[in-house]
Amino acid sequence: MTPRKITLLLLAALEVGGTHAQKKTLTLGQCYQLAEANYPLTKQRELIRQTRDYNISNIAKGNYPQLDVNGTGTYQSAVTNIEIPPINDYKINIPAVPKDQYKIYGEVSQTLTGFGINRQRREISNTDAAIQEAGLNTDLYALKDRVNNLFFGALLIDDQIAQNELTARDIRTGIDKVQAAVTNGTDFRSSVDKLKAQLLRTEQHTIELRASKDAYTDQLALFINEPVDSNVVLVKPDAPALADSIRRPELQTYDLQLRSYDQQMRLTHKDLSPQLSAFFQGGYGKPNPVNFLSTQWSPYYLTGLRLTWTIGGIYTYKKDRLISANNKEMVRTQRNTFLFNTTQTMRQESSDIRKYRQLIATDDEIVHLRESVSKASAAQLENGVINANDYLLDVNATAEARQDRSIHQMQLLMAQFNYKTTSGN
Repeated sequence: MTPRKITLLLLAALEVGGTHAQKKTLTLGQCYQLAEANYPLTKQRELIRQTRDYNISNIAKGNYPQLDVNGTGTYQSAVTNIEIPPINDYKINIPAVPKDQYKIYGEVSQTLTGFGINRQRREISNTDAAIQEAGLNTDLYALKDRVNNLFFGALLIDDQIAQNELTARDIRTGIDKVQAAVTNGTDFRSSVDKLKAQLLRTEQHTIELRASKDAYTDQLALFINEPVDSNVVLVKPDAPALADSIRRPELQTYDLQLRSYDQQMRLTHKDLSPQLSAFFQGGYGKPNPVNFLSTQWSPYYLTGLRLTWTIGGIYTYKKDRLISANNKEMVRTQRNTFLFNTTQTMRQESSDIRKYRQLIATDDEIVHLRESVSKASAAQLENGVINANDYLLDVNATAEARQDRSIHQMQLLMAQFNYKTTSGN
């Protein structure tokens, strides 16, 4: 080998190595993660958590002392008037209470029994946020179906392109054999032209397939917010392990809704209890609220305990329990309906999996037989036993068998991942 040839080989090797170094792999799992991270709805997760924290913080402040500032001004049509007859000519004057009365005061109160109610409200706020987040997880989980369709659609076209290249290789083999026969004067130039025309049609089909793949990868790139071009290799995943159980995020939503109704009823029950609080009230009034004989503006204060018992809820408590029970039963019905529909979908997908496995077992045998026939046809073409048309029939039949097997294999893999996505495992 001359030094020039060695140099060219080294340059070619470096170029190939550089091309491979630039290739980037992309797995289905990475697509799931990137699609979820890039989806606009994902931003709601942090907003839900912030809102929950704000609500809990506000509820916790219900345990703090509460300050009220009030003022009143009234005019009464009548007031208490005490007249005492003179005693030994000594007249006792008791000041008359004015009909116009004013009062401005501030009151600080501290609940003594409301801590349990506020704790229950915090639990409800946590559950409400969890329900919203579970609903968000359900919406984001639906992205997996769309990613599956795009990812496996692109992989299927990759396989079809590879099978098309095998067909082109077989046609080129036929062209070489017929070209040799034409050179030797044992075949016609038209036979070569027929094979070349078929090769061009095969190459056109490859162009169409690549354009279709670009459509899939462009949409996939939009979902994951990363380029998916010729430098990105989609990694064909292994067949997943399949389970019969259902672990979809929708189930968590139903469970949380049931918990929320229980918590609401516990809060309703706590609201029926008497509430005790301590208070301190101080202000300025005319007349003095604690000394009606003081008819001028004067300060005052009073402190003590206050018992409050709102009994109106007792009248509706029984119906509230029935309403809560009905709401829980509706949630259970929705949950059972979801499980029923999901189970039906899983059974259909399981049936598809069995179908594709049976087809692939037959496909392997068909491809083996067709390839054997194509090899024999190539030898017969070379020896002039058959013509180009006969050879193309066998080549096309082999190509069709390969394409069918490739499609069934990808359909099986996609059905398996669809089953996995449907079950939530």
